[in-house]
Amino acid sequence: MDDKLIDILERVREMFYRYGVRSVSMDDICRDLGLSKKKLYQLVNSKTRLVEKLLELERQNFEIIFETHNFEGVNAIDILLIVSRNLGERFRDVSPSMTFDLKKYYPEIYHKHVDDRIEFIYNKIQINLQKGISQGMYRDDLSIELVARLYIRRLIDLHNPEFFPADKFSFQTLFDVMFDNFIRGIANPNGIDYYEKQKKKLNLKQYK
Repeated sequence: MDDKLIDILERVREMFYRYGVRSVSMDDICRDLGLSKKKLYQLVNSKTRLVEKLLELERQNFEIIFETHNFEGVNAIDILLIVSRNLGERFRDVSPSMTFDLKKYYPEIYHKHVDDRIEFIYNKIQINLQKGISQGMYRDDLSIELVARLYIRRLIDLHNPEFFPADKFSFQTLFDVMFDNFIRGIANPNGIDYYEKQKKKLNLKQYK
């Protein structure tokens, strides 16, 4: 993806977060970013295309986490901790209201985005579960497919504004609690002990 377009999409993302996807027009974007309409339309010819490219960038940024870190030989719990920190940092500004706008006004684009992201995460979490079992960190009685599906379901539920109102729960808090519960559900005693030690090193919050 073109560097100029990436820069624009990152700034548009902030506008969507502040004002809502529906409320921000292409004119607003040009004015706020100091761009001419001609320049913006050379990169994206419509707001629909802009939304499509923005979600493509979201997926790309998530997949880069796995490309940036060499997870060969790394403890499965450490992998989840690294990914969760990067995920929380990247998506802390994805509010339920922003998700609601995308689902309502760009349903086809949004659902394709979700399907593509789910497929990627589903494959990665299955690999992690297999690794954790082989390393003696996770319970050996886990159904890998079932646990992976449950993990995906939890991720989807985090973006439900009716169940998790944005004024009560931030994405970061929801993700942290979900992640903590997930680890405790799949780890064996050795894994939980290792997880607790790593949490202290990283100064992560404690959840009961």
